[in-house]
Amino acid sequence: MGVDDRAASPRPDDPIGSFLQEMTFHGRSDRTRSAYERVLRDFEASVGGDLGAVDRRECMAWVHSIREDHADSTVASYASYVHRFYAYMTQVGVYESNPMGLVTEEMDESIDADPARREIAVPEMRSFVASLGHPLERALVGTLLKTGIRVGECCNLDLRDLNLEDPEVRAAYPGPRGALEGRSDSLFVAGEPARGETYNGEERTASNKRKRDTVVPVDDELKRLLKTWLAIRPDTDSSALFCSTSEWGKRATPSMVRSVVADRAAERGWHRTGGDAAENVTPHYFRHFFTTHLRDRTGDRGVVKYLRGDVATDIIDTYTHNWGDRVRAVYEANIYSLL
Repeated sequence: MGVDDRAASPRPDDPIGSFLQEMTFHGRSDRTRSAYERVLRDFEASVGGDLGAVDRRECMAWVHSIREDHADSTVASYASYVHRFYAYMTQVGVYESNPMGLVTEEMDESIDADPARREIAVPEMRSFVASLGHPLERALVGTLLKTGIRVGECCNLDLRDLNLEDPEVRAAYPGPRGALEGRSDSLFVAGEPARGETYNGEERTASNKRKRDTVVPVDDELKRLLKTWLAIRPDTDSSALFCSTSEWGKRATPSMVRSVVADRAAERGWHRTGGDAAENVTPHYFRHFFTTHLRDRTGDRGVVKYLRGDVATDIIDTYTHNWGDRVRAVYEANIYSLL
């Protein structure tokens, strides 16, 4: 039996590739290896690519940058991946020291894996959405609340990822990608886009973190919000579904969306500088809101996991092949009203 392609020799200037190769030799699973690669490549992009020149402060800055999108337990896990990478590469003599070592020691070791969060009822969230004045803000927040996708995944959506059954939209914009054929009023959330890489002709500022491509239903309310946004969307060369109206035509970025949500949430007392996940409403909170309310309404954890992009290949294939009868039916029967 020949050596698996995944164990092929990495580039000499690619320490992450070397580390991943050795993980393969040590028998680590594909899933574990993929998780390490995603986190380490994100870290590499964040520090500018020169992993040998990274210091403790740069590690701290990266940890701080990922807190907004992730629970404390996830942040700790990601930091441990980088720590183990440097620890191993130091042990084998590639690097002289581990800049993440002290950072992980200083992190709280008693992290709550399921932190308490602010409880917001659907009527309160409906009032929040109604308070948003700009069509872009309403479309962004509506998409996050109605689909449960991550802020980076939302910013990575392209026009071709939206299939609305509407003659005005179809006349104004190019047709959807092939994966949406036969699935009207739906969004395609890809697994491929990665921060710092070019995807569909544009360099991306965020990575999609789902395990597989996912098709998410668009209900009548979200359809209204998206149609209103598309009616004023800047005429731009960008392929982005969501783009800025202040920086005309520039693809929306996670930092832009976080800023919008923080400002609007602060107006209702739902966000303050220095607040934690238990207090602040952020784009990631909307994913928590979606998961909690839809799971409680449906009692079908499988559908919710499919929509979140969290499930294994065998499960996601089951829902993909029965998308219309199972996913859309369950979703439309249970999704909350926001308008």
